[in-house]
Amino acid sequence: MKNFLEKYEDLMKHSSKSLPIKNSIGILTFVIGLLAGVALMGATVSLTSNTQTAAVGSTFNYYFDSVGSLNEVGSMSESSSPYWWLNSGGRLVINGNNGATIQGATSLTDPWRLLYAAANPVDTDQGAHPQNLFRLVTKSKWGNVSEEARFYIVKDHLSASSNRNASNGLLLMSRYADSGQTLYYAGIRVDGTAVIKKKYKGTYYTMAQKAVFLGTYNAPRDNKNLLPHSEWVSLKSETVTTSSGGVNVILYMKRANETSWSKLVEASDTGQYGGTAPITAAGYGGIRTDFMDVKFENYKLETI
Repeated sequence: MKNFLEKYEDLMKHSSKSLPIKNSIGILTFVIGLLAGVALMGATVSLTSNTQTAAVGSTFNYYFDSVGSLNEVGSMSESSSPYWWLNSGGRLVINGNNGATIQGATSLTDPWRLLYAAANPVDTDQGAHPQNLFRLVTKSKWGNVSEEARFYIVKDHLSASSNRNASNGLLLMSRYADSGQTLYYAGIRVDGTAVIKKKYKGTYYTMAQKAVFLGTYNAPRDNKNLLPHSEWVSLKSETVTTSSGGVNVILYMKRANETSWSKLVEASDTGQYGGTAPITAAGYGGIRTDFMDVKFENYKLETI
């Protein structure tokens, strides 16, 4: 899926229907250019740009304990955070205790609402919910890695979009490359299943899937989300290249009342998925959520 700015550029190039609003969108793009300079790291929101990538060593803990916001930008090099690139979703908000997608509907004058309304109205409810397509990517690359975070679902957005479907969920990304066209991801889906998937040059392959949460989900689209709401749920994935050149991915979960990790699913990639090679090169990590308001805390990457 293209990020927002790519979609916007396509819209301006190819849609004659967009011409009446092109001038106002151009002004808004300038505004977003200024907002994209908002610094994520530091005590308060600032327009000072910091596009450097921080050295994080063999362990990276991020507690979302600063205060500020990070705006979506078109490339990693443009991101004002030394740690993160928000590829899609409009805005990451940090309140000093946790991070979050945009919560609820954007205001009628919010620049992200106006821009998404022009570029991707179907997936974002006419721009009201840019967070329906949230992709937060690390700026550091990782090889054999353990990745974890805590997630808290606040609210669902039951969009009419055909992209709101059973595959949506709370997901950890690893070996992320090609601007998200090649990666592994592992997490829990709105249909109540745990999943490990491979995306290779834009094509998805399901490596493992298992029912975890009770309930029936009427695929492909239902107005139910079987995942826990208003509860902190911890997810952890491990992505490791084997001595034979394959890749093993394992997903674990820990509920709010649990003290130890439970293994949910495990899968190995030896090249059997569409004949595509295992993703062995180091890549970026990150978080993906779909059609929900979500909070995050205690994100951690550690070399294993």
